[in-house]
Amino acid sequence: MSAESIPVDWDKARTMAYEAGRAAVRAAETVPLAGADGRTLAEPLVTLTDLPAFPTSSIDGWAVRGPAPWRPAGRVLAGGTAEPLTADGTCVEIATGAMVPEGTQALIRVEDSTRDAEGRVSGEPRPVPEWRLPGDEAHRGEELLPAGTPVDPAVLGMAATCGYDMIAVRPLPRAALLVFGDELLTSGPPGAGRVRDSLSPLVPAWLRRYGATVDPAAVRGPVRDTLEAHVAAIREALADADVVCTTGGTMNGPVDHLHPALAELGAEYVMNTVAVRPGFPMLLARVPGPDGRPRFLAGLPGNPQSAVIALISLVAPLLAGLHGRELPVLPRVELSAPVPGRGGFTHLALAALDRDGRTATPVGHVGSAMLRGLAGAHGFVVVRPDTQADAGELVPFLPLPLYAGERP
Repeated sequence: MSAESIPVDWDKARTMAYEAGRAAVRAAETVPLAGADGRTLAEPLVTLTDLPAFPTSSIDGWAVRGPAPWRPAGRVLAGGTAEPLTADGTCVEIATGAMVPEGTQALIRVEDSTRDAEGRVSGEPRPVPEWRLPGDEAHRGEELLPAGTPVDPAVLGMAATCGYDMIAVRPLPRAALLVFGDELLTSGPPGAGRVRDSLSPLVPAWLRRYGATVDPAAVRGPVRDTLEAHVAAIREALADADVVCTTGGTMNGPVDHLHPALAELGAEYVMNTVAVRPGFPMLLARVPGPDGRPRFLAGLPGNPQSAVIALISLVAPLLAGLHGRELPVLPRVELSAPVPGRGGFTHLALAALDRDGRTATPVGHVGSAMLRGLAGAHGFVVVRPDTQADAGELVPFLPLPLYAGERP
C-alpha cells in the first residue's frame, strides 16, 4: 500500500481538509449589507464613531436644568438636534432616542412628573441616570468583531449601527455535484436491478446549509461509467466550481474511474482515504484551476449514509476554511446507550438528541446504504479508534447541519 493510500486518522483528516480550504481562501469583496447575510467578515468590524454618537435619552419625559419647578422651553424628538439648556429652572420635553441637550442635569420620566396650573414641571429623577453617554457601547475605532465572524442578522444590524453601508466579506464558495453510476434511476421507484439516486437531492441541500452556492445546473448525473465521461464531467464542473463533490467510484474496481480521472487532471491528494466507519473510502484532492487558483474534488462513497459522513467529515471543514472561518469545535453529549467501537477506525454512529440537546440516543437502520436512520437523527456520536463508548459517557458529537433556529 502506497503512503498516499494509508487511511488518515479521522480527526487529522478533518483538520487537513480545513487547512486546505483556509490556504485557498479567495480575496475579499465588498458588498452592500443587504447582500452580506451568510457571508464571513474578511476584515474586523470596527466602529466608525462612538456608540452612541451623542448623549441619548432612554425615556420619554423631561430634560431639566437647575432646581424644580421647571419651565418648559421646547421639545426634542428622536432625529432632531437639541438646543442647549442654558438657564436654571428650564426643561424641554424629550422622547426616547432623542439627543440630550447640552446643559441637562437630569432626566425625569413623564410618569414621575407633574405640572402645576402654570404648566411648570416638577418631579424626582431616578437614582440611575436615564441617558446613554457617547461611547457607552463602544468607542470610535474599537474592534467589535474579528475577521472570520459569520455574518448573521445581528452582525448586519451591528454594522449598520456603526455606520457601514458596505462591508468586506469572503466570497461564497461555489459547489457542484457529479453522481456516478449506471445503476441509478433519476425518477420513479427502484427495481429491475437499479436503485434510485438519493444523493442528487440530498448533497446539494446540505452543501447550501454549509454556506456553499449550488446552481441547479451544477448537479449532474448519472455520469456514464467510462473514464472519458468522468474526466469530461469533472473538467467541466471545475471550470465554475470551487468544490466538486462526486458520489461513487472511490474504490479501485473495474468501473471505478475516479482515481484515474484525477491522475489525468493532474490532481494531488489532500488525503486518499480516511480511517472512519461508515464512510470508507472517501478522498479529497486538490486540482489546479485554469486561473492558477486550486479547486477541490471530494470523492464521496456511493452508499448514501457513507456519502453523508464523507460530506460532513471532509467537505464541511473544507468549506469552513474557504469561508475564512474557524473550524467548529465538536460539542460533547452524554450517551443514553452504549456504542461499540470499530477497531482501528473512528466510528461515527447516528444518534438523536433529546430536547435540551445534551443526551444522545443511537438510532436504528444505520446501514451504509440506508437513509431511514439518518432522517431521524441529529448527527453522529464520535467513538475514537480502539475504544467503545458506554452509557453515561460524554462523547464528541458531530451535528448535521440544520436551518438557523431549528432545535432537536
